[in-house]
Amino acid sequence: MNKSDIKWAVLRIEGTNSEDESAQVMREIGVQSEIVHLKQFTGHDVADHERRNLADYDGLWIAGGFSAGDYIRAGAILAARVKSRLGNDLSEFVEAGKPVLGICNGFQILVETGLLPNLEPGQAYTQAPTAALHLNDCGHYECRPSLLRHVNRGNCKFTTGIPHDEVRTVISSHAEGKFILADDRDYERLVDQDQVVFTYTDPDGSDDPAYPWSPNGAAHAIAGVCNPEGTVFGMMPHPERVFYRRNHPDWTRTGLDAGLGFDVGDGRAVFESIVDYQVKRL
Repeated sequence: MNKSDIKWAVLRIEGTNSEDESAQVMREIGVQSEIVHLKQFTGHDVADHERRNLADYDGLWIAGGFSAGDYIRAGAILAARVKSRLGNDLSEFVEAGKPVLGICNGFQILVETGLLPNLEPGQAYTQAPTAALHLNDCGHYECRPSLLRHVNRGNCKFTTGIPHDEVRTVISSHAEGKFILADDRDYERLVDQDQVVFTYTDPDGSDDPAYPWSPNGAAHAIAGVCNPEGTVFGMMPHPERVFYRRNHPDWTRTGLDAGLGFDVGDGRAVFESIVDYQVKRL
């Protein structure tokens, strides 16, 4: 598939707030992207010319923010609407190998729908959530740079361009980001199946960083996971907010070239990696 023919949908409803920059970074990579309201997919309260079909897109990004005000719990309302109205379409989308990305609130939604962590290979999603993104241990919203270690061994299609064990700076911005699994056996399986993608660390390289380097107290310092096939990926920090080097909090001290290329931020490789996968595989 030619890069210019690839088309991404960036999903939004009332309360999302990251759809514009999400769509823009995909355009910067060289693919098409369109911001699509959930109602355009379901066909409710929209004109015929506004209708959209999920199958017509090659990738789906669930934007960050506070969808439906995060009432009940973060992401629960949008997840329920997606699963009840688009469950079959979404299952076919994932089974076709088309990538799905969820950042921050989008990650919370992927967990609520059962798309993540989803420990069952060959299954699009589980009927009930198998993990949770709970309130931060600090008890409040956090917005700060986080150090993330790339621990994936090659399964995640979104991070193939990032060397294993490399640490990058990505911006955290959430109040409910504490990733929790039912028990350690699930965590062991997550590791065995190469589904852990990023973990929080600190300037000393700790595997168990304290606050504020772990902004939420997540179990095993997990910041992002993928499905068994590596095509559905969610993370709490925002890589789109460090797409450019000039978005980094230290760029005025370190300059616009920190080793990745002029004005290339630490988050850009996430989007380059998945588009490279699409060009080669779809």
